[in-house]
Amino acid sequence: MVNGGIAILDFGSQYTQLIARRCREMGIYSELLRFNTPLHDIAARKPVAIILSGGPNSVDDADAPIADVKGLLQIAPTLGICYGMQLLAQGLGGTVERAAKREYGFNTVEWHEKLGSWRASQKVWMSHGDVITKAPPGARVVATSGNDHPAALVGNGFWAVQFHPEVAHTEGGTDFLREFLFGFCKAKVNWASGAIRDHLIADIQERVGKKERVLCALSGGVDSTVVATLLTKALSYDQVNCVFVDTGLLRKNEFENVLKMYAELGLNVHGYDARKDFLAQLNGVEDPEQKRKIIGREFITVFKKAFQKVGECQWLAQGTLYPDVIESVSPRGTSVTIKSHHNVGGLPKDLGLKLIEPLRELFKDEVRRIGADLEIPHKFLWRHPFPGPGLAIRLIGPINEEDLNILKEVDAIYIGELEKNGLYEKIWQAFCVLLPVRTVGVQGDNRTYDKVVALRAVTSSDGMTADWYPFDAKFMAHVSNRITNEVRGVNRVVYDVTSKPPGTIEWE
Repeated sequence: MVNGGIAILDFGSQYTQLIARRCREMGIYSELLRFNTPLHDIAARKPVAIILSGGPNSVDDADAPIADVKGLLQIAPTLGICYGMQLLAQGLGGTVERAAKREYGFNTVEWHEKLGSWRASQKVWMSHGDVITKAPPGARVVATSGNDHPAALVGNGFWAVQFHPEVAHTEGGTDFLREFLFGFCKAKVNWASGAIRDHLIADIQERVGKKERVLCALSGGVDSTVVATLLTKALSYDQVNCVFVDTGLLRKNEFENVLKMYAELGLNVHGYDARKDFLAQLNGVEDPEQKRKIIGREFITVFKKAFQKVGECQWLAQGTLYPDVIESVSPRGTSVTIKSHHNVGGLPKDLGLKLIEPLRELFKDEVRRIGADLEIPHKFLWRHPFPGPGLAIRLIGPINEEDLNILKEVDAIYIGELEKNGLYEKIWQAFCVLLPVRTVGVQGDNRTYDKVVALRAVTSSDGMTADWYPFDAKFMAHVSNRITNEVRGVNRVVYDVTSKPPGTIEWE
């Protein structure tokens, strides 16, 4: 850890990495650690502050993650968030009980005592079912929620809040964290995107030997493009052997267009046509988890075959980001699995490769800034995210080539209109979903009984939370008309107005 950084202990919250991201945005190095990291390891990092994340447990659960909060307070000023607040309260002699009224989503907090320049009232994002019924000795309640629950505690060497200041939904959440870090902890700026880039390059050079070679899996998206460029800069053109696989699940003309893009970037790329293999394995498969697992297995098979083209490699590089990780596995704490990701969770032993994921701890916006530092052109960095399983998880229901082709045509119209109307870069991610639903329609004075397409477009900064984009009605009508007129097999278009949470960005 950089001296003067922040040690964040992960107790399993889906938002833990957002805490680190907020600290980095304020120019302070932060490091995520398991909740049970030994005190001497934390102290050796000389943190200027310690933050205890939220988590899904109750502090009195038999398997609840626990930390020595008294010992932590001896190391540095501490902030407890949600579960972290309850852990501080219990560990310092307070009482935590099940709440008669649980608090999830938006709530209003009234501050009875200002912390520095803090406001008197704010809207916040809550996510808890327990309540502190007795503050620990020496601590005082300085804010309460709409249900009159203690919403903030202040004690000797610590602050604690029941809400999540790290999420965008909390009004002034970043201001609160800034007040804690710079006001209470006297932290100093010590981190920037350029420093992250240099740190990643140094880490790659330390891990990968000068005579070792890397097989880099490319998807055509921002993440894997930045990984390939980062690896090539850290190592050499000959050491980094990129493979771009046509799975048959890419968008219309995606394979050819992406290969041209990579040639422009000067990467060492091998194109591999595996459409028949992937579609044969996926034919008729309906369950989304099974789709993802089949695709993951098939990628491994393809990479084994790729050795024949690129030669022996010792490493496999992937563009895994933290949102992929936190939804699939618990890297430090006890977070709940939301869905499997085909590129998360390690490698089969028989592949004989070591795994390197340089961006595993980062969010999309951070990756884009690093890409800009690497001088990757803007048009490459602002492509919308595209899932590793591709159109397989945007075709709801059994996989078949006819429906995939319908989805590709619809997607091409939708994305093309976004670009034509100057909307593409205003949106974080836009895509189409082909539903396993048929509806009656009238086209050319004839009755039709065809499929339904759902359009999805969201705005976000990091992919952990998202809001649906409010299109103009004329734009929606134009896109709908084009799709139903030009794509055979579709006679109805709907728009998804679900935010994340409660939904996810992708449907499967």
